[in-house]
Amino acid sequence: MRERLVECGMALLMEEGTESVGLRAIARRAGVSHGAPRRYFPTLELLLAEIAVRGFVELGSAIAQIDGALPASERLERVALIYTSFGIQRRRLFELMFRHDLLEGSGAQLRQHSRPLFAVLVELLAEAPDPEASAVKLWTNLHGLAVLAGTGALNVVADGIDTDRMTRAIVADHLLGITARGTSARNSKSTTKSPSSGE
Repeated sequence: MRERLVECGMALLMEEGTESVGLRAIARRAGVSHGAPRRYFPTLELLLAEIAVRGFVELGSAIAQIDGALPASERLERVALIYTSFGIQRRRLFELMFRHDLLEGSGAQLRQHSRPLFAVLVELLAEAPDPEASAVKLWTNLHGLAVLAGTGALNVVADGIDTDRMTRAIVADHLLGITARGTSARNSKSTTKSPSSGE
């Protein structure tokens, strides 16, 4: 029954959005009494959190399929493509996964599912001066693209945007920036270490 309730909640979410997902609506869809869901999920937040967890697991499973033998830059691009594609194609689930205002205090410990995904970015950006800060910057850019494209807002200002191409461009620009900053830092150190003409 627990699995059935989660499946019905997921279906309602994907069809109608978070606002339409309630314990009574889920009970009707599952064909059970209105009080039945509370035996498994005492609050709506607990059920929504379980749905969000399924989203993180689905996204993580897709990323885990990337060939670890590929160069880091190529793996990073593939992670980015999977992330933005998931955000666009599974828009309502994607939105719920980051609705901490709804899920806070649910006890589902969503961080244990989201942190490993972020850690993948940090690992792939290990050559950056500050890998974690670099990962945050890239993630926010990719997340923004996924949200804007998923809601259709992107088409309001720019018709016919190829989101895969845009995703690749975001990753390429990010890596180019890391390389440029690294080169600048090395040049600065070299200049600092060089003896001055007066010595």
